[in-house]
Amino acid sequence: MRSLFHSRVPDAAPAVEPVPTIFPKIEGADIAAVFTGKRVAGDFYDSIRVSPERVLFGLLDVAGRREDNRGILVAAQEIFRTFGVALFSRPDINESEAMTELSLRINRALIETSSGVVSCPAFIGCYHEKFGTLCYTNAGHTPGLLRDSNGIAQLSSGGLPLGLFSHATSDAPTVGLENGVALLLVSRGVVTCEGRHQSGEEFGLAGVSHVLLAAPPSSAAVLCTSVLKAVGEYRGQSPLCDDQTALALVRTA
Repeated sequence: MRSLFHSRVPDAAPAVEPVPTIFPKIEGADIAAVFTGKRVAGDFYDSIRVSPERVLFGLLDVAGRREDNRGILVAAQEIFRTFGVALFSRPDINESEAMTELSLRINRALIETSSGVVSCPAFIGCYHEKFGTLCYTNAGHTPGLLRDSNGIAQLSSGGLPLGLFSHATSDAPTVGLENGVALLLVSRGVVTCEGRHQSGEEFGLAGVSHVLLAAPPSSAAVLCTSVLKAVGEYRGQSPLCDDQTALALVRTA
């Protein structure tokens, strides 16, 4: 595997895509992601098991067109997987500190690979199977939506997007997930999608929240599909101008 700060793809190298994600099975929970479009922009998600009790996942959105940022996506995934395991594998870790360190590692790799700066909003979470807790960081990303028995709460951004400043950090709080709770992440292309009549009105977080409240509680894939189907119906025949991705984690037991 390439070293941390030598992962830039040479200009003459063939196009390389990130490794396809195979979501790990999680005891008492369900995780999945769905996307629409031809992957023209920088939406990227991944998930790996980092210990017997922890699963790491993330949704990132690297600015720019995909043909220009493939090398950046590959570098981000390499750091996510390599240092995700290294930082979260021990049973006695401080998850908040590990999450902050992982964000810094990805941030620096983005800057190195782009030879400058690149905006990369990112939501990264670590789910603990035994305790049913979620440690997360939101670096300039669309708020995560958490549906529980009280309604919907937003897990808002606690810092700037990754890839801009070498030492920028984001908050990394932990929340408990009761049985039946659903976490939904969507890319910017979902929220900013405009309606079929080109009125300028976006689907917005309100539209996503409406679908989330009505979706079945037990299937992450069904939840993601429901959101993207609703966005497609809202868009109508208008051309898709940005990637649209949804990622969900549902606690089932």
